[in-house]
Amino acid sequence: MAKIFCVANQKGGVGKTTTTVNLAAGLAKVGQRVLMVDLDPQGNATMGSGVDKRQLKMTVYDVLLESASVAEARVRSDRLVEAGCSYDVLGANRELAGAEVELVEVERREKRLKTALAEVAGDYDFVLIDCPPSLSMLTLNGLCAAHGVIVPMQCEYFALEGLSDLVNTIKQVHANLNKDTEIIGLLRVMFDPRITLQQQVSDQLKSHFGDKVFNTVIPRNVRLAEAPSYGLPGVAFDPAARGSQAFVEFAKEMVDRIEKMK
Repeated sequence: MAKIFCVANQKGGVGKTTTTVNLAAGLAKVGQRVLMVDLDPQGNATMGSGVDKRQLKMTVYDVLLESASVAEARVRSDRLVEAGCSYDVLGANRELAGAEVELVEVERREKRLKTALAEVAGDYDFVLIDCPPSLSMLTLNGLCAAHGVIVPMQCEYFALEGLSDLVNTIKQVHANLNKDTEIIGLLRVMFDPRITLQQQVSDQLKSHFGDKVFNTVIPRNVRLAEAPSYGLPGVAFDPAARGSQAFVEFAKEMVDRIEKMK
């Protein structure tokens, strides 16, 4: 059965989408079956996976409102198939912003995604959910569906502030809605070892969170930043780049960690 992970952080601009699409591509590259779910109405993870959000006939919006199943709405990019790191995409576009309002009145509103994913759990090894930065009904659906949360973090002071908010949110979801969910690990992203403050924050994270901090560190990398403009994850766009290789290493670390959790 698939292991379902949210990539979440309530602070914006920390590399959640970059982490989601590159981890998905990295996992696919090391032989895992992956579904990437885009829960952000901006649809950046959809576009970054080689899928044109404007051309989608069905999206995660239809799945949440139960007018389509995951099996009907998922798509796959030919460009990623060619690159040898393809995964299924449950895409999003601006329609999804309306789901916030429409879900308010319905039953089991925070469990809609969990129910939908249960039908395809046998098709995948990993399901990765890209969450919006706010704590919305969409993020709540992601957290209720997930076995764990991966938190991408920049090693900066404000990032530590945001982390305490996220930890509290996950504790509340754990207590009231989903006993399975917990922080699986913190991923240090956009890391520049030449900056003393980043080294200090990294050391603080390790001393405070211990094993919860992933060993892999994603360096600040121009090729990773360029990849979305070509509609590809960095792992597919430039496999030789330092950032891309780091994400493949991270994918291997995730697979190892899941093996140990079993």
